[in-house]
Amino acid sequence: MYSSELIKGTLKTIVLKLLSKQEKMYGYEMTQHVKELTGGKIQLTEGALYPTLHAMEKQGILSTEVENVGNRIRKYYRVTPTGRQVAENKVNEFSAFMETMMVLLDIQPKMG
Repeated sequence: MYSSELIKGTLKTIVLKLLSKQEKMYGYEMTQHVKELTGGKIQLTEGALYPTLHAMEKQGILSTEVENVGNRIRKYYRVTPTGRQVAENKVNEFSAFMETMMVLLDIQPKMG
């Protein structure tokens, strides 16, 4: 599992990319999907995820809709058109950052 410091710096990018691929998701679903995709190496905590989701909603990057599922109310998040552009920018920025860090730390790409 990676440190919370690393995850905190990439959380917005992770959420935006995840939601760009899916039509809509609710918070717990996001945590489980990320955990599954990363083999448990990245585990999003509710304490980090929900404040980020709420902030992105305030910024107009995400929109929400509420659905009744059984006896529960579930809040789904989706990326807005503005959010799609932000997602693309964030992914490009992170990709360039990784390349820079590989040079800086003298890390050779792993051939898989």
